[in-house]
Amino acid sequence: MAEDLKKMYKTIVQDHFPPRMEVSFVNGEQRQTLFYEKVLWDIDGVEKGLRYGENPGQEAALYRLINGNLLLGETEMIQAGNYLASDIELLQSGKHPGKTNLTDADNALNILRYFTDRPTAVIVKHNNPCGVARADKLIDAYQRANMADRVAAFGGCIAVNRAVDKITAESISGQYCEVVVAPDFEEGALEILGRRKNLRVIRIGNIDRLETYVGQRCVEFKSLIDGGMITQWSFVPKSRSVADLTVAECDYKGKNYRIEKEPTPAQYEDMLFGWLVESGITSNSVIYVKDQVTVGIGTGEQDRVGVAEIARDKAYRKLADRYCFEKLGIPYNDLSDPEQKAEIDSRVAAEKGGLIDATMVSDAFFPFRDGVDVGLKEGVTAIVQPGGSTNDYQSIQACNEAGATMVYTGQRSFKH
Repeated sequence: MAEDLKKMYKTIVQDHFPPRMEVSFVNGEQRQTLFYEKVLWDIDGVEKGLRYGENPGQEAALYRLINGNLLLGETEMIQAGNYLASDIELLQSGKHPGKTNLTDADNALNILRYFTDRPTAVIVKHNNPCGVARADKLIDAYQRANMADRVAAFGGCIAVNRAVDKITAESISGQYCEVVVAPDFEEGALEILGRRKNLRVIRIGNIDRLETYVGQRCVEFKSLIDGGMITQWSFVPKSRSVADLTVAECDYKGKNYRIEKEPTPAQYEDMLFGWLVESGITSNSVIYVKDQVTVGIGTGEQDRVGVAEIARDKAYRKLADRYCFEKLGIPYNDLSDPEQKAEIDSRVAAEKGGLIDATMVSDAFFPFRDGVDVGLKEGVTAIVQPGGSTNDYQSIQACNEAGATMVYTGQRSFKH
């Protein structure tokens, strides 16, 4: 049985999806048609499409837009030929990509497009980032993103916005990951990454033009159980600069409530970083960031206070694992020495999981102050959220009591 299960993941599904697809939007005599072609790769002399879908045995196909345009109102779709994840260049495949490999890469690019000015690394697992970091050097960005959640990064997709150099390739090859995505690879980097035979190494030249995709939309399709379909324009975060953020203020029962402490330039920088990372995270979500690095990421929960607590607890656990790995070279969960464990626990507790002076980010408003209180009790000093709750005054009061600042984006950032 165990061997059968292993073989299941090695099985290549020969999909039966047709080579071309057309999607038409019809309004009376007016027809707008999008033309797609199936993507295939030449692997060892054989043309192959997606390995399989979300699970082995689940057929899937990747299509790229080759012609047509969709114009609804004043919103226009990304033009054909502007390819990213739908036209990848496989430099090394081992096993060619499956559906989750490409959707992970795509969501990493969705986040990376907002951070073209500095080397940035995004590590995605199951279509959610587990570590995102910016730095002056690519190696620093990658290592900080990896150590933000070293456990979840295992088997993930690493995407960077600079050519991978040899030192970064050495660091990546020391970990197990499934996909590496970059605009290019410097001389010698591919040979280093080649040590991992099943690693998918993907070059996407258009990463160098990611900034041009900011504010651009594509049409999204969601199929229902009965074959019905929901379409929507993709989400575009409006708050991409300090001028787009508003210091929290509201009126409640005739009284005005306002944040007393203005954000510092460093806090504004982390607020924007966190808010743009948030656009690529499954809702309900709350995350914590500090110094342009994610500290704790909570995703896909049903209640906001609960996901704030999950992100907090993850921050503690991930920091403990990081300190253990840096000092002893083993995961925290493998540490059996009670004295060494107590030492690490004490250090993490003193630093409150790295949350002191961190920024808290929420994809929707806090319905009550209990959500913001979770972060404030850990030493969070800045919060960014959409605002608009009837009880916004409670969150403002909580921040003022703690000496923290808070801003509104005026826009929800749900992603399902």
